[in-house]
Amino acid sequence: MPNLIQSILNNHSVSRIRRNHGLEHATLTILAQRFPNTPMAGRSSTRGFWLLGEVSTDAVQEAATEALNRMKAGEHHLAVHPHCGTNYVISGTLAGMAGATAMSGVGPRFRDKLDRIPLAASLATLALIVSQPLASMMQAHLTTSGEPGDLEVVEIIPTRRGGIMAHRVVTQG
Repeated sequence: MPNLIQSILNNHSVSRIRRNHGLEHATLTILAQRFPNTPMAGRSSTRGFWLLGEVSTDAVQEAATEALNRMKAGEHHLAVHPHCGTNYVISGTLAGMAGATAMSGVGPRFRDKLDRIPLAASLATLALIVSQPLASMMQAHLTTSGEPGDLEVVEIIPTRRGGIMAHRVVTQG
């Protein structure tokens, strides 16, 4: 199984998405430091990533360049972001499974279900606590890569989407 996972992670398209995802996170981290309280989000693909948020194209260019340089210099941790969708998927899945586990075998009466709510809440809370380090580990080893390799930013294309400023960060490598 580890060989299969490694084979998938080394697939050209998967590797590109993971490296772009890592660069997206690093860019968002730098922008968040420069523009605190500015809502931002991103989405990666094989060709680069989208960055949504009211920041200038020059700021995106500077942050992406700095992020790439810092990652190439060894700051691989920049690829892991606390607000990544991976975190929400892992947390939601584990909490849902905990709730389902708590309700398994419960009787048919509504009262039986109500009696299990404290157990469901306790198990879901435990699942959320466990999910935090697990989600960071999943990001670091599966959904992102902190090693950009020969990745380069080729172009940054500003646009407005539904009244929201968006930048398409195009990469190659």
